[in-house]
Order: sequence, then structure tokens, then C-alpha cells
Amino acid sequence: MALQARALVTSKWLAEAVKVQAKVRILDTSWYLPKLKRNAKSEFKKRHIPGAAFFDIDQCCDKTSPLDHMLPPERIFADYAGNLGIESDTHVVVYDASEFGAFSAPRVWWMFRVFGHSAVSLLNGGLRNWELEGRPVYDKYVRPAPTEFKASLNRSWIKTYEDILDNLDTKRFQVIDARPTGRFKGLDPEPRDNTEPGHIPGSISVPFHSFLSPSGHFLPKEQLQALFARAGVDLSHPLCVLCGSAVTACHVALAAHECGHQGVSVYDGGWSEWYTRAVPEHVISEGRGKHL
Repeated sequence: MALQARALVTSKWLAEAVKVQAKVRILDTSWYLPKLKRNAKSEFKKRHIPGAAFFDIDQCCDKTSPLDHMLPPERIFADYAGNLGIESDTHVVVYDASEFGAFSAPRVWWMFRVFGHSAVSLLNGGLRNWELEGRPVYDKYVRPAPTEFKASLNRSWIKTYEDILDNLDTKRFQVIDARPTGRFKGLDPEPRDNTEPGHIPGSISVPFHSFLSPSGHFLPKEQLQALFARAGVDLSHPLCVLCGSAVTACHVALAAHECGHQGVSVYDGGWSEWYTRAVPEHVISEGRGKHL
């Protein structure tokens, strides 16, 4: 059984930990929307935290799904993590190179947790702040020795289209949408072709970037709690989070975890699946039909 780890660690902590802890594995988990035309793996080869390996969410995924980077089967995740030198007692620290300070890294933080590995932390502030603090970056990569990793999927933390559809009537859990407000309202276009903006009936808009300070760090617990309260989210009740394809949704999961909510679930198909499958009355939009 993996050890518990705090969700957020500082650059100072990580710089010291790699000196004294034998089993720390750093992962650059950078990923960008295709329209940005940034190649995360190429950028990793040119600039990364010393000792880091690259975690590709478009490779460690269910390749049989028509949707982007859906969770892979247990065996696929176990093999992928094992090939990165991660074992059950390895403390995994994830980060990304986004200008936000965190964009895709919370997704990989959640992936490890949903597969039963709780010894995982996110580098608060990401590569952006690591560099601002004057810490080194390398362009050299040493491939870790493969090892064995065991994955056990916690299915209660995953919601399907059918679960969300049923919840429209039962309202067993709150649904939080992490996309920017304009996309939630249906006023700004979606970044993916053939998908219009809008939202699921009854869902609550809490954009992922609202959890981050201007410096790119997650807000302190008290501010996170106040943010949820202002949005009308009850942290004493079950939560399900989504975004376009379940990447930035995990900002909400991490923030709620910081506030003591241990059972946040993720709608893995996200808005990409909902828009494709839902009947028109289940797509709420102020700008319907303006973006295709």
C-alpha cells in the first residue's frame, strides 16, 4: 500500500527531497490543447526539472475510446507507471510547464490516486515558479529502470454519461464545470471542432483558473473554501467535476481535496461526450448555434 502524501509541495521541498529521499519520481506531465500547437514532449527534451521523466496523457489512455485521453485499463496504467520506474512506495511529484502554474498536472495527480496510489503530490506553481526561484533545468534525460507497479481502479471516483444523465433527476451529487465561464454559458467557442459550448442542466460553473493565484499557486485552504461557498458548492455533499475532456476538471478535485473532501468523482467523458450524446434540451446555452 502506497504511503499518503500531501497534495501540494513547494519547489524548496522538492529540491531538498530529491537529495535525501531515495524513492521520489518527478514527472513532467505537460499537455496542451492542439490549437496551441505546442509539443509538450519536445519542450520537455529541451527543458525539464533534473531527474524528471515525461508522462504523456495521450499515450497512457484508453486508445479504444473515440474521446481524448480517457482513463486506461488498470493493466495499461500499471505498465506505463512501471516503465517510468514507479513502485508502490515511490513518492510521485507531478508538474507541468503551463503559464498558469498548473494545467494538466492535476489530471495526472488524480490519475495516480484513482488507480490507488496516494503517494502523489503536485509541485505547487509548476515549472514556471521552479525557474522563477532560480532552480536548475536540464536538457539531458536518463531513462529510469522499469519496475513493477500495481494499479487498482477506484470506480466510485468515475462518472459515466449514464450517471450524469440519471443525476438530472435524482440529484444525488453536485456537478461542477471547470471550463471558462464563456464556454459554460455558450458564448465563447469550444477549442475542439464540431463541439458547441454550453453546459449540463443544473451544473455549477467554477473555472479552473479561479483556484490559482496570479503567481500560479493554488490558493490557501481558507480561500478555496470561500470560493466554493460563493459558487454555491456544498463541500459536505458529493461532488462530480468535469471540463472539456477531464483535464482541468481535476483542479476542482484537488482543491476540494485540500478542503477535506475525499470522494470527488470525475466525469471522464466531459463536455466532449455530453455534447455529442445529449438531447438538445440537455445542452443549456445562451449562444446556441453560433459557433459551428
